[in-house]
Amino acid sequence: MAAKKEQKPGTPSITNRKARHEFTIEDSFETGIVLTGTEVKSLRQGNASFGDAFAYMKSGEVWLKEFYIKPFEHGSYNNHDPRRERKLLLKREEIRKIDRAVSQKGVTLVPLKLYFTRGLAKLELGLAKGKRKYDKRATIAAKDEKRDRDREIKRAKMAGI
Repeated sequence: MAAKKEQKPGTPSITNRKARHEFTIEDSFETGIVLTGTEVKSLRQGNASFGDAFAYMKSGEVWLKEFYIKPFEHGSYNNHDPRRERKLLLKREEIRKIDRAVSQKGVTLVPLKLYFTRGLAKLELGLAKGKRKYDKRATIAAKDEKRDRDREIKRAKMAGI
C-alpha cells in the first residue's frame, strides 16, 4: 500500500461508514478513478454517495459499480450519468493480487473512501469479508465500552482539576 499523503483542509473526503460495519477489511489499495469533467466538479462539492457501491473484476480490469455522483448543477447537456460504471486504475501486480483474493469464497471488493490528492481523485478500495451478526454486535459492544471508558476518564480529569 502506498504511503498516505497529506490532504489540504477544505478538500472533500467521502467515506463509506457502512462498509466498516458490514465487513472485516483485510487489505486496502489506493486506486485512481476515471472520471469526466462534470463528475470531478461535483465530487469537489462533496456530492457523492457510496450507497451499495462495489467493485468487481472484468477482463483483467477493476470496475466500480453503483457509486452515485450527483449531476453537476451547472452542467448542461454535457452532464454525466450518475450511476455509470467507472474504471479503477491500479498497477498490474495489484490487479493480480486482487484477482487471487477475490477468487476465494466470501471475499469482495468494497470502496472505503474517496479523496483528492494533489488534484487527483483517489479511491481507497478494500478487500473485505462479510461480518456475521454476532461479529457486528461485538463491534458495537466494544465501541460502547470504549465510549464509556473515555467518559469516565474525562469525568475524573474534570473532578481532579
